[in-house]
Amino acid sequence: MVIFPNSKINLGLNIVGKRNDGYHDIETVFLPVHLRDALEVIEKEKFEFSTSGFSIEGDPEKNLCIKAYDLLKNDFPQLPTVQMYLHKAIPMGAGLGGGSADGAFTLKLLNKKFELNLSEKQLINYSLQLGSDCPFFILNKPCFATGRGEILEQTELDLSEFKILIVHPAIHISTAWAFGNIKPLKPVRSINQIIQQPISTWKDELINDFEKPVFVKYPEIKKIKDKLYNEGAIYASMSGSGSAVYGIFNNKETFSFSFPKNYFIKEVNV
Repeated sequence: MVIFPNSKINLGLNIVGKRNDGYHDIETVFLPVHLRDALEVIEKEKFEFSTSGFSIEGDPEKNLCIKAYDLLKNDFPQLPTVQMYLHKAIPMGAGLGGGSADGAFTLKLLNKKFELNLSEKQLINYSLQLGSDCPFFILNKPCFATGRGEILEQTELDLSEFKILIVHPAIHISTAWAFGNIKPLKPVRSINQIIQQPISTWKDELINDFEKPVFVKYPEIKKIKDKLYNEGAIYASMSGSGSAVYGIFNNKETFSFSFPKNYFIKEVNV
C-alpha cells in the first residue's frame, strides 16, 4: 500500500507563551499543500526501512515513520513486520512539516492496511506522541492551531483561486535555536480573525514571529520574501521556523523571475 504524505505552510505564527513543560504555546493556521512525499508499506519477514530523494540526516532509527510503527506495534502485537520505503520530496528543516506528515501518515496507512479500526481521535492521540505538528496531519484540513499546535479547530479557508510558490534556500534552521531567540508575546489580534479578512490585508497584519530572528541571522531568507512581493505576491511569509518562504499569487500570474540553482522551487496548489 502506498500513501502520499503532504506538506503544510503556516499562515501566521505567534509564540504566545512559555510553558512549564518546556514547550511553547503558539497560535497559527496550518494549511495543507500539494507537495508530497511517497510512503510504501508491505509485509516482510524482517523489518526494513529505506529512503530515497532528499537525504535524511540523523539516526534512521529515530525517523518518525519507524516511531509510528513502534507505537502501534506496542499496543497491537499482532501487527506484522513490514518493509517501509519513503521517498522524500519535501525538503527537510524547511518549516514545511515533512517529517511530521510522514509520521502521521504512517499511522493512517498502518491503521487502514492492517484493519486496526482506530478512530480519528485515537490516531490523533498516537500522533501527538510523535510531535506537536503531527495531529494536524491526521485531520489534514485547514486548522487554527493553539497549545503546542495540537489543539485544532477546523477553519473555512478557500484559497482555490490562488497558487503558491515555495522557495527553500537549502538552509537548515534549528527549531530549538529559533524558539530560543523569541520573546513570547500575546498578539493584539488573533490569527484566526485576520485570516477571515481579504488576503490583500494580510501583508501588514499576518505575522510569523520567527521571521525577525531568522532574517537577522540569514538575510538571504529575507531577500526571498522581498523578491516574492516585488514580483507580485499578494502575501508572502516564512513557513514555521523556516527556512522555506512562500508567496501567494493570483492563479493567472506567470513567473518570469529566478533564484539561485541550489534553491528548491515548487509551485503548488491547496
